[in-house]
Formats: sequence, structure tokens, C-alpha cells
Amino acid sequence: MIQSYDDFCRELLAAGFSCAGKDETFSLIGNNWNEEGSLRWHTGDPEADPWEWRIRVLDERDDIAYAKVFNKKAGFITRAWYPYFLAARRGGISFAQAYMDGTVTHNAKRIYEAISAYGSLPTEEIKRVANFSREDKSKFDSALNELQMRLFVTIQGQQLKFTSAGESYGMPSTVFCTTEHFWGEEVFAQAAGLSESDAVETIAQQIMRLNPAAQEKKVLKFIKG
Repeated sequence: MIQSYDDFCRELLAAGFSCAGKDETFSLIGNNWNEEGSLRWHTGDPEADPWEWRIRVLDERDDIAYAKVFNKKAGFITRAWYPYFLAARRGGISFAQAYMDGTVTHNAKRIYEAISAYGSLPTEEIKRVANFSREDKSKFDSALNELQMRLFVTIQGQQLKFTSAGESYGMPSTVFCTTEHFWGEEVFAQAAGLSESDAVETIAQQIMRLNPAAQEKKVLKFIKG
């Protein structure tokens, strides 16, 4: 039973990954939207509101990543399991090689290069640096999702927005960085030692332990993105 933030972190570290919302393949908390209990969505309570946990893990821990990584929906992957997902989705290929191979779009390249140049950037600054206009919103969102699903970029946290007078306004902006910047060399070295097929099989076995009713086709999509 997950009744608090600490419960969630403990169960997530044991599971290794989880969709943040509803998902037939595997979600620790996302299928409890309408159930009575200790969880209270969108209340702002850092202990009982799962919506708050997505940024809290980024602020307080260094062993959990959060981004749109499962079926274009947000989810969590722990440090222990990230090398397996890297091997399954990137297969040791760098962004430059993926672009040369034609497997990522030019819009994704614009975003990736902007983030890489600065180390990390809030969403509004990514748009400015990469020269995306308001009319380009759908293209921008699609390319940013593409980068997250391919595990080339991930969410680093949030940043307040300020007026020229120094006053904060609006909702905090999501900050993105490359996955290399987020995790460091060791995670990628571990991923390099895994074959794509072995990584997929290992993740699939873990999913079936967590959810024996998971459907094979959906399991593969969950893994490969």
C-alpha cells in the first residue's frame, strides 16, 4: 500500500520503473485516481499528493529520473534500471548518430542542441534559443516528447519565472537537460555493456513479475517506447 511519499520511493526503487499516470502495463499509483485512501491528488500536500512527487524526487534524490518515457506519458525510472532502458531504446547510439541515421527529426535536433549548449534550460528558454515561435507549439511539443521517449533528454526540475522587476509569476517552468548530464558517465558505461535484446528481455521479465496480466505487445511498447 502506498500512502505517502516515502512509501512511493520505497516501492519505486523495488520496482525499478513506473508510469506516473494510468497504464495497463505497470503503474504504482496512477490507477488509484478514484479510490478512497491516503492519497490526495492535486492538493499540494507533499506527503500525500502524487502530483507533487514527480518534482520532489528530482529535487531530493539522485537515483530517480522523471520524464515522458512510457507511451508518450510521464513516468519514473530508477538509476538501477536506467541502463537497461538506455540499451533497449538507444542501443549505444549517440544523438549525432541517430540524427545521421534519420531516426530523429530536425526539430528534435534544434531542441537537443539548445539544451546541450547550456547544460540545462527551462522550456521557455529552449524555445527562444532554438527559435520556436508560438505558432510552432505543436512541433515543439512533439519534438520534445520525441527526445524524452528516446532518452536523449530528461527533466531536471522546475524553475520559477520572473518579471523584469524581479517578481515571480505564473507556473514554474520545466527544466530539461541531456540524460548524460543528468546521470553521468557510469550509467552510460553500464548501458554500453548490455545488448539491446538482453536489456529488453530483462525489463520484460521484471514487468511480468510486477504485473503477470500484462499483454506481450503492450509490454514491448512500454519498453521500446
